[in-house]
Amino acid sequence: MRAFSWGEGGKSSYHYGGQAVLEGVMIRGRRGMAVAVRAPSGEIVLHAERFSRPARRWTRWPFLRGLYTLWDTLHWGLRALNFSANVALGESEYTVGPKQMAGVVAVALALAVGLFFLLPMFLMRLLAGLLPTPWLQALVEGCIRLGVVLGYLLAISQMGDVKRLFAYHGAEHKVVNALEAGAPLDVEGVRPFPTAHTRCGTAFLLLVVVLAVPLFAPLGGLGLGWGLLARLALIPLLAGLSYEVMRLGAEYAHRPAVRALLAPALLLQRLSTRLPDDGMLEVALAALARAREVDEDEKHRPEEI
Repeated sequence: MRAFSWGEGGKSSYHYGGQAVLEGVMIRGRRGMAVAVRAPSGEIVLHAERFSRPARRWTRWPFLRGLYTLWDTLHWGLRALNFSANVALGESEYTVGPKQMAGVVAVALALAVGLFFLLPMFLMRLLAGLLPTPWLQALVEGCIRLGVVLGYLLAISQMGDVKRLFAYHGAEHKVVNALEAGAPLDVEGVRPFPTAHTRCGTAFLLLVVVLAVPLFAPLGGLGLGWGLLARLALIPLLAGLSYEVMRLGAEYAHRPAVRALLAPALLLQRLSTRLPDDGMLEVALAALARAREVDEDEKHRPEEI
């Protein structure tokens, strides 16, 4: 295991984020990502990778950066999950091939489209005779979609392995909240912070549900086939718009009015996070420290990126 230090805290000009993985946490920095995983032996195993310069250019363009961020998050998230699975299961080799990644992405996208777009639209069509206007149809479809999201989160949150995953999710949020508040980056320093964060993927999911209502409303007069195709075509726009709204909300979250608007998203995170133990906080702190080290190291060799 590589030696690491957790640092002294201090507010960062860059918004760090990440995700939970199997028995660990992945943290994304400006120039790379780091994964920390608790091995069966009890030690914390670290892995880090750098981002390419062309990839970072996409983050400068509104709406396009949202689409790129979603794909990039999925890409690095799969790599982090693969590494964590190898460590958690006691395997030493870290490999992920393009075919395996393409297969996982295809299955995940198919399930997401079917569960969160096709199913709500189909159920709304069953009630279409009772809904005289396209706006009312879009509202009912949005309510059904929200119910599906809530039901999905409630169902998986009862699984034992998912409970631990959600606890690591809470640990990731705690250390990022502590970093942004300038608190000491040790277990005692991050423990008091909440497990919710304004830039969480759960908040993004809620924004998608809400913004889909006005975006899909003009599609009410289309048939089932064309309606589905139109919704699929609008998903990139919906994703980019949701990302920009979440970005603005996170930037102005300190204002009371914005905080009130963000309250439902923060509340929803009670389903996707759990209170972590101190060992999980140690893992999240190790991932954050390593990600910050990568950023600091890359300042001195930008020509290699």
